[in-house]
Amino acid sequence: QVQLVESGGGLVQAGGSLRLSCAASGRTFSSYVMAWFRQAPGKEREFVAFITRSGGSRDYADSVKGRFTISRDNAKNMVSLQMNSLKPEDTAVYYCAADSGGLGYRTAIKYDYWGQGTQVTVAS
Repeated sequence: QVQLVESGGGLVQAGGSLRLSCAASGRTFSSYVMAWFRQAPGKEREFVAFITRSGGSRDYADSVKGRFTISRDNAKNMVSLQMNSLKPEDTAVYYCAADSGGLGYRTAIKYDYWGQGTQVTVAS
């Protein structure tokens, strides 16, 4: 089992940057595919990015490709999301998620563990 705690959200102007972090508990962090999802008010939770166990493969939603970068540090049990060129439509609660299946998915239901979320607000 793993517990996830996100941090780094906040209010930023359009065009600005934020870096989200997700700290994981447990000794088996490197066995999980890690992902970020987001949910805006009145909308369904949507995939943002995932990174495989070793960090060798990443996938991004088209809406964030080229602007966001997911990374992980298995020694520190940490996964991060660097968000650049932020847009008002990026405003949402961002969630960190862990998948013990190991393949990497864009579907939220595949993920076993979730953090509590961190709010990102991008002002126009």
